Amino acid sequence: MARIVERFSNSVREIENAWITLKDGARLAARIWMPEDAEQNPVPAILEYIPYRKRDFTRPRDEPMHRYFAGHGYACIRVDMRGAGDSDGLLNDEYLQVPELDDGAEVIAWLAAQPWCDGSVGMMGKSWGGFNALQVAAMRPPALKAILTVCSTDDRYNDDIHFMGGCLLDTNQMWSATMMALNNPPPDPQIVGERWLSMWQERLASHKPWALTWLKHQTRDAYWKHGSVCENYEAIEVPVYAIGGWADGYSNAIPRLLAGLKGPRRGIVGPWAHIYPHDGSPAPAMGFLQDALRWWDRWLKDVSNGIENEPDYRVWMQESVPPATNYAERPGRWVAEDRWPSPRIEDRVLHANGNGRLESAKRRRSAIAFRSPASTGVDGGEWCGFAMAGELPPDQRSEDGRSLCFETEPLAERLEILGAPVTELRIASDKPVAQVAVRLNDIAPDGASTRVTYAVLNLTHRDSHEKPRALKPGKAYTVRVQLNDIAHAFPAGHRIRLAISTCYWPLAWPASEAATLTLTTGASTLTLPVRAPREEDTALPAFAEPEKAPGVPVTVVKPGHFRRTIERDLVSGEIASRLSCEGGFFGVAGTYVVDPIGLEIAHTLDRCYTIHDDDPLCASASFDQSIGLARGDWRVRIDVRTRQWSTAGHIHHEAEVDAWYGEEKVSARRWSEKFVRKLL
Repeated sequence: MARIVERFSNSVREIENAWITLKDGARLAARIWMPEDAEQNPVPAILEYIPYRKRDFTRPRDEPMHRYFAGHGYACIRVDMRGAGDSDGLLNDEYLQVPELDDGAEVIAWLAAQPWCDGSVGMMGKSWGGFNALQVAAMRPPALKAILTVCSTDDRYNDDIHFMGGCLLDTNQMWSATMMALNNPPPDPQIVGERWLSMWQERLASHKPWALTWLKHQTRDAYWKHGSVCENYEAIEVPVYAIGGWADGYSNAIPRLLAGLKGPRRGIVGPWAHIYPHDGSPAPAMGFLQDALRWWDRWLKDVSNGIENEPDYRVWMQESVPPATNYAERPGRWVAEDRWPSPRIEDRVLHANGNGRLESAKRRRSAIAFRSPASTGVDGGEWCGFAMAGELPPDQRSEDGRSLCFETEPLAERLEILGAPVTELRIASDKPVAQVAVRLNDIAPDGASTRVTYAVLNLTHRDSHEKPRALKPGKAYTVRVQLNDIAHAFPAGHRIRLAISTCYWPLAWPASEAATLTLTTGASTLTLPVRAPREEDTALPAFAEPEKAPGVPVTVVKPGHFRRTIERDLVSGEIASRLSCEGGFFGVAGTYVVDPIGLEIAHTLDRCYTIHDDDPLCASASFDQSIGLARGDWRVRIDVRTRQWSTAGHIHHEAEVDAWYGEEKVSARRWSEKFVRKLL
């Protein structure tokens, strides 16, 4: 199952499926691209190791990228993890030491021993593949010489899809439901043969919603510390290239990695969402494939190309824009810092004073009590963007009206920030469990409010995510809230607004009671990381234009749709935020056929969050998904339904998975559990 493709400087040999047999006898399925003469002239190997079905789901994304590197003298291997795609075994959670990480290290050793590999291996990936590249690097497998991690994190508890500032994120349920949809389809009979049905039945019988595990771990315990490389940056000795985007959910990890790692490192943050930068949206995209090739050439081939002498940190300084739910392009410019943290970043402290003023001088203290409607945050957009319509926060004026706000006078001159703004709030609660959400907004002269960055904090986690402590009602605490890292230019004439609310639904699951917070003005501050423009920025070498590598032909057989709505029932008081799509799976709209393998893929999703402004216990979330695969008379489908709601003492989670082979339902499984709220 191999073919030769004339491309780039080398003829590329593509192997549709190869088996990697592990020490315990399990076989992992891999697609391989390599120079046609690699067995005569061995080359370094580049591994991407993820659970997203290399033969079909990610094929349109994988093939142009890995074929490009193979055309420039590398063997590229895209491996389905154990229990995913066409590989043997079971996949029971994220980032388990056994089998995921141990298998990854074993795969690297296998690659280094192949006759077409010269013994040097790099590891790369986006999201999950970026996570386990960091995690496997911390294991120090001898053949691993460098990694490239895109849209990933070093902190699985506080900076991933599960919890943020000790608040339960809506993405915790969403990702559990998504992985049920991704993991439960069968392997491809064309690859595994007649055993596809028994492999499928084993998966269906063993898989359960991962949220049932995650909800057991509501604090930063050993479960979350595992795989969080921030626990010991020194474990990673190989060179690390970390890339992200301001519209992604994972950009905070890049400056932390730059600050924590001791070896060669490089960080880039563009304006992009959760996608590879050569497909980067919002524009401008970068020539990621060419830039990554320089990285691999330096650390896998020892080519002296000077990449290690370039600035550690390069980011897209975003210009101010009117608020919108998506952008085709974010105007701005590339800026760079030689190292991070940079001594050139200066803190500018602004005081939240009475009368809603945000000023450089501290004024007399006063107390302001406030409580936000439970739907505050409904205009907050998605936690993580995928460059899809409607996912960014719209004009924030309605959200600002549900918040306690402080703002500057119109700026006399342009102000650029780079880093993480920080608030210190002197605050008291009338309830033992409470949340606070903080947004930094750019206010145009016409009043339009664009969210720049934000953060949420469960106030019981004010001192520790490991050992939260209940609030003493009425007692004032000084709490530190660090907002997400950002690069943003506030123009002269604009105002800076600090908006503070007592909830941020649906991104953060609400506390069981609506708390009234009391903020002490004159004792609360906002610190901005101010960066003065540098002449050196104008001399930065431009990135190449994205390489237009040939893609995988697909045929759309049924156009899809994509809708996001927010509905307010004026009779019942219910506010519903809905997402409905047909298609859109891995970037292809509608039902489509992957032409090279003749496989039809269908996907539907309906998501709904509901709440009432006066009752956080009315909060509920539902996800309904369906994935269908078909080739000729062979048709399978997975239907997934999840529901989450809460009482004063518990979080309730229900899930259902039905599997269909043709017209026959071959599996039906149900789960229903409740979890004690631990100061949540």
